[in-house]
Amino acid sequence: MADESPLDRFKTVLAGAARAIARDAELEVAWTADNPQLAGNSLRVPMPGRALPPAQAAEARGFADSFALKRRHHNEVIHARSAPPEVTARACYDAIEQVRYEALGARAYPGMRDNLDAAQQVRMGGDPITRAMQAGDVPLQSALALMLREHLTGRQVPESARGGVELMRGWIEEKAGGDFDALALSLDNQRAFQSLALDMLSHLELTRSEPLDQDANEPDPEDGDQETEDEEDGGEAGDDQSPQEIATEPSEGDEDADGDSEMEEGDQPDEADAGDEGEEGMLPVRANRPWTDDPSTFDYKVYTNKFDETIAASELCDEEELTRLRAYLDAQLKGLQGIVTKLANRLQRRLMAQQNRSWDFDQEEGILDAARLARVVVAPGSSLSYKIERDIEFKDTVVTLLIDNSGSMRGRPISIAAISADVLARTLERCGVKTEILGFTTRAWKGGQSREAWLGSGKPAQPGRLNDLRHIVYKKAEEPWRRARKNLGLMMREGLLKENIDGEALLWAHTRLLARPEDRRILMVISDGAPVDDSTLSVNSAGYLEAHLRKVIDWIERQSPVQLVAIGIGHDVTRYYRRAVTIMDVEQLGGTMIEQLAGLFEDD
Repeated sequence: MADESPLDRFKTVLAGAARAIARDAELEVAWTADNPQLAGNSLRVPMPGRALPPAQAAEARGFADSFALKRRHHNEVIHARSAPPEVTARACYDAIEQVRYEALGARAYPGMRDNLDAAQQVRMGGDPITRAMQAGDVPLQSALALMLREHLTGRQVPESARGGVELMRGWIEEKAGGDFDALALSLDNQRAFQSLALDMLSHLELTRSEPLDQDANEPDPEDGDQETEDEEDGGEAGDDQSPQEIATEPSEGDEDADGDSEMEEGDQPDEADAGDEGEEGMLPVRANRPWTDDPSTFDYKVYTNKFDETIAASELCDEEELTRLRAYLDAQLKGLQGIVTKLANRLQRRLMAQQNRSWDFDQEEGILDAARLARVVVAPGSSLSYKIERDIEFKDTVVTLLIDNSGSMRGRPISIAAISADVLARTLERCGVKTEILGFTTRAWKGGQSREAWLGSGKPAQPGRLNDLRHIVYKKAEEPWRRARKNLGLMMREGLLKENIDGEALLWAHTRLLARPEDRRILMVISDGAPVDDSTLSVNSAGYLEAHLRKVIDWIERQSPVQLVAIGIGHDVTRYYRRAVTIMDVEQLGGTMIEQLAGLFEDD
């Protein structure tokens, strides 16, 4: 203990406080240089400097307090069940819930208020509300949450966001000002609070006015402090269930889970019905179905695409730098060399089991059936004591890995993504599965040449997507891994990662897959969250890119022969994709990614 530094002592105290607030002795606390996050039983908070600057220490405490309060007072199953389908309404619904559990902490623990303020200041740093010049530029969820926080806790709106909030204050107070008092009286009851929140969203004309669809047989949850004790009744609070479990396993009595649960084996519909309902979203349909009904616009437009580019990774970097970047990636792969062999062997066993796994019994010739030996002894002349192994047609398969190359992936997340692609490409190649690796970002920050063209034409309203896309081909499906391995090092290049427009990238990768001749086509998206492009979002409606992404995903999952799965790097992506998993580090690659992939191979 004599060698323990002040930073170590700070972490020990911080972890103890977080466990006490969350009432969870198993809660783990770790430092991160990336975005703070809560995943499962682990929370990661910003790492302050060794001298523990007061501002940085307050930020770490603020995020730890917020996450601990969520563990104690928030029930994810209840929250997800009544979430509105509209994009903007869902964003407001999520933001309001965060205000609720943080307000409970601020009221109960006066010393926590300054910590939560510090965390709020960090969040405001990347929020478009701080740059809003007119009401149309203000994200409604941010303004609504800040106003509700002000009402519930008495804490003022941060200075950086005050101008944006004032642009929307009059309209919000006119439409829903009376709802704030009602919400304040229901802080400790999540179900009652969310019911009032949905009423408020209806008053703001963000949702249709409909009653909550609540199972009559479902018991009401306890108050926020008791929810963590209801584990056996489906009332777990916080993140005791993993995000993928919440998305794929409906709680008892939840009969209209919008098709989020996977179908049981043997429940597949006829091909003619496949894709008509949400439940069958992950089931493959006939590969020769007509694609004339491709809703390529999805109520989404592009101001100009003449500055977009689809480019090979080798063209973005000279050979010498690419070699250096690959060497840097290889250094991070040390210690993982054995994982490729283990993963390949596991996946090969799964695939081979599908290829030859059926037997025809009671045959007149073939292999002697050991189960019929008694018959042979009793009746040597019996001719029906043999079995024949029947070959099962195994579909030829291609897998596309689509990797988010946005600025929010900088640091550890992009390293994990590159390592994931490297490991999976080598594993699948050993199994005889073709693999394509693609990346997506933009050519510039803040719109690039597309925005300049828009400014030059007089800034027409609602221009749609307003940035120059850059889609990168790291490895073609026919290209062997040994030739393309160097290209993956490009992801380590400083300056490559900019902004991300996920919907169009998903359509691009999907179109490439449809052109492939293989019978089974799998698209695996590796991302860290929602699409973000400041240039586009500043001149269109809030949630414009996210709405497009949701429509594209829904269309692919319901109608396309392409099987879609997503892997979140440090962020939960189950709110977008039906089949998704979140990983926090490369050590989790083995189990989670291969299980997801093998599960898709088993879908017929």
